Amino acid sequence: MSKTIKDLTAGTAGGIAQVLVGQPFDIVKVRMQTAPNGMYSGMMHCAGGILKNEGPLAFYKGTLTPLLGIGVCVSIQFGVIEYMKRLFTHRNIASGIGGSTGKDLNAGQLVASGVAAGLANGFVSGPVEHIRIRLQTQPSINPPYNGPFDAMRKIYTAHGIGGIFKGQGVTFLREATGYGVYFLAYEKLVQREMRLKGIRREELSPMNAVLYGAAAGYALWAVIYPIDMIKSRMQTDGFTPTTGRKYASSLDCAKQVWRSEGPKAFLRGLGPTLIRSPFANGATFLGFEMANRFLNSL
Repeated sequence: MSKTIKDLTAGTAGGIAQVLVGQPFDIVKVRMQTAPNGMYSGMMHCAGGILKNEGPLAFYKGTLTPLLGIGVCVSIQFGVIEYMKRLFTHRNIASGIGGSTGKDLNAGQLVASGVAAGLANGFVSGPVEHIRIRLQTQPSINPPYNGPFDAMRKIYTAHGIGGIFKGQGVTFLREATGYGVYFLAYEKLVQREMRLKGIRREELSPMNAVLYGAAAGYALWAVIYPIDMIKSRMQTDGFTPTTGRKYASSLDCAKQVWRSEGPKAFLRGLGPTLIRSPFANGATFLGFEMANRFLNSL
């Protein structure tokens, strides 16, 4: 099995772990981000309303899409980041930098690797998250879509490929910015651990993989949350003026939200995100590191 295939497979394991752990928190975040101002007094009010009105399974509404799609997304992220790390390692060896193995990548190299991973990931995460958000926010009575494939079919039939990729520009901005920071934080923490303890990467403890993944997740959301809120608004907006479109563009969306709801609106739903982040991102890196370690032992 080639190194790239191993990276992609391990990334898929990390993505599945992320979805199973983080999905209930994510639906609360999306509901709060996209609800009219004042609908929810807080995270518990929103979660309690979902539980009371839709039942416990509602917290996994739209899970099939992310389970399939986010598994692919995280696979792409790790496939690209590991490829870029190997590319920079070869360059470092040729230049005589990066330590004896060339693997001590500097901050610029790690950010560039993360940005590449984010942009590659964005081609899949944009439509996947769009469909997921449509399913998460549709009414439980007479919903317009009967699952992810029905949603994709209906949206494509009515609005073409542009409808499927609605909000794609702001998705690319979020992914490039976020994953540059995400992988920088994680890899620098891993480098520090290896340097201080004199260990190889495969000797990194599972607990530290979880902790460093959690820290990377907080770094990511600290940078991208307002961008993510705009993305959610764009991906729940109408497709045309006749179907209730409110925003002409992502920039127009940001301006309208600022004028009508104030700066606090850009942080709405942050609570469940901060609670979800350490669990979901810790699970992601744990899943990747453990799966990668197993595959490399074969």
